[in-house]
Amino acid sequence: MKFAAFRAAAERAYGEIPERFKTGIEGLIVSRDAVPSPGLLDVYTLGECRTESWPSDWQGPDTTRSSVVLYWGSFESLSEHDPEFDWDDEIWETLTHELRHHLESLADEDRLDKVDYAMDQGFNRAEGLVFDPWYYQRGDPEGSGTYRVEEHVFLEQQWSDQRFKTMGKIPFQWRGRNWFVRRPDRLGDVHFVWVHGVVEPPEILELVLVRRRSWWEILIGFLRTARTEVIESEADGEKR
Repeated sequence: MKFAAFRAAAERAYGEIPERFKTGIEGLIVSRDAVPSPGLLDVYTLGECRTESWPSDWQGPDTTRSSVVLYWGSFESLSEHDPEFDWDDEIWETLTHELRHHLESLADEDRLDKVDYAMDQGFNRAEGLVFDPWYYQRGDPEGSGTYRVEEHVFLEQQWSDQRFKTMGKIPFQWRGRNWFVRRPDRLGDVHFVWVHGVVEPPEILELVLVRRRSWWEILIGFLRTARTEVIESEADGEKR
């Protein structure tokens, strides 16, 4: 899509958004720039919410103003690597995503910033870079120990070394059904198990097996930085 057509499509999509969701928005900026994510191959920033706030006893559209920016160059770069790239869908998704940033700024919330952090760390993990092993906890909570980062679902379980060694299977529940995977050989501190056969692509389900630490290990952790042993594996989900 050429720049002029992209700008027209972006402005058309922006005009379809109800005005009540654009309170405090200065306007839409369409940039020709491509903004690659540092250190991540073929990952680009599609949009940005530029927000400025002024000191006040309360948050609101009079003290918090934003501009929504879409980067045509980033869209173009991604489309070159994806023959099924849907320009209109991506424009709409990026617009609504950045508007949500603004609305959460008005409400003084940081939920989406946490999700963005989780997504960035997920990219780092996928590219084999250093990542925060607890990044999934910044995703959207979906019940006790369950977190979602876009299409990626994480089921967290706490395990002691002794109990883990006595188990032949690791049970879990998903959408009201009981499943299990074969116990991995090692627990580690954080063990990501990619479970196959339980969800349909593009959704991804991972068990996150977390080693329960003793009070002494927790105390030592406060006194010095200990290296977290992170393990990744795959397993087939089986019905119980």
